[in-house]
Formats: sequence, C-alpha cells, structure tokens
Amino acid sequence: MKNETVKLTKLNPKLKEFQDDLRSHYTAANKTAKKNQIVFVGSSLMEIFPIEKFQADENLGLPLTIYNRGVRATTTKDVLDHSDTLIFDLKPRKIFINIGTNDIGFGLSETETLTNYRQLLTKIKEQLPETQVYVMKFYPINAVDEFIDPRSGETGRYSDKRTNQNLQAMSDQLGQLAETFGYSYIDVNEQLADSDGNLRKELSFDGAHLLPAGYQIVLQNLMPYLR
Repeated sequence: MKNETVKLTKLNPKLKEFQDDLRSHYTAANKTAKKNQIVFVGSSLMEIFPIEKFQADENLGLPLTIYNRGVRATTTKDVLDHSDTLIFDLKPRKIFINIGTNDIGFGLSETETLTNYRQLLTKIKEQLPETQVYVMKFYPINAVDEFIDPRSGETGRYSDKRTNQNLQAMSDQLGQLAETFGYSYIDVNEQLADSDGNLRKELSFDGAHLLPAGYQIVLQNLMPYLR
C-alpha cells in the first residue's frame, strides 16, 4: 500500500515517514488509552482537528474521552489497511469517520472508494457490533478566494480534482452506504459555508483545511452526537 499511496499522491519520503511515525505513535498510545471511548478517524481534515485539546482545555461536559486517529494525505484504503491501529485496538463505543476526500483528489475511482468503505464498515459491524458509527458529511471547500501559502508566502486558489459538487455527491453516497449498515450520516457543516456554498475564507488557511475557528463551529455542531 505504501507504493500505491506514493504513486497516487507523489508524496516525498519525509511525508511518508511522518505518516508511518504517526501511526507508530498511535499504536503505542493505544496500549494505555482507555477502551470504549470515542475515536475520530480520517485524513488531514481529521488529524488537524484539535478535538483532544478542546476537550482538555474546555469544559465540554462529555462522558467519554475522545481520541483522534487522523492521518494526513490518506485514503479509504489506508484507513482499511491500518484499521487495527486507527480503530479496533481501542474498541471504541463511538466512531466518527471523515475519509474519502483524498480519494477524489488523488483520482481513485468511485467504485474503489465505495468498495473500500464497504469493507471498512463490514469489519466494524463484525468486530464492534454494538459500536455507534457516524459518517461525517465532507466539509465544503473554497476555490474562489485567494489564500497565502504560509510556507512560500505566495498567493493562490485551492485547486485539484475536488469541487463542492463532487464532494457532496461522493459524501452522500458514502452516507447512504453507511445507513445500509444501520449507521448514522451526519452533517455538521452548518455555518462553515458562505451564501454561495463555499467554505468561508476566514475559517481556512488554504481553501480546504480548517483553522481552529472553523473546528470550533464543527465541534458545536457535533456536540449532540458526542454526548
């Protein structure tokens, strides 16, 4: 799978090393983590969600501990291949999943994405039959405003194969698939988009990934499901 991901994303070895190191960190952390809690799973959209910090710093009043197991630049196949580390080692009571946007960005076929997702949900149903699963609708993107790259200082618009239209179409298909397993498809995007449906510029640093202010909005929308 490593070679496949490198081919799809053209990732440099340092980023691949980061992914492997992060999963190794998760594997070690799982040994002392509490079981039967909440797990967040996904790509960078989940990894950079500072949910653990929010829970530690704010009085959220939640009965369960949240563990974030997001890994940047990963696909549905990556989550499936590493599902023990990301999900099953923790035996979670609740799972929140946001994965699949990179499948579109990297050019995976719709059939492959749905197949991977079905296999993942099947494993969850078989190994964790009592666990509640929440498939999150993909966040909107902003490809109309210019953003400043913090690394180079250059300005530009978000641009790849992702559009709000195809993100919604794929997200809805994954949600429908989840519901066939008896799982929930949730939309926690209220107030993230402007009147034209684009991710609000002030909530993102590149047109796709959220700033903490954006995640605060998502957190408030998630609260009914976290309790």
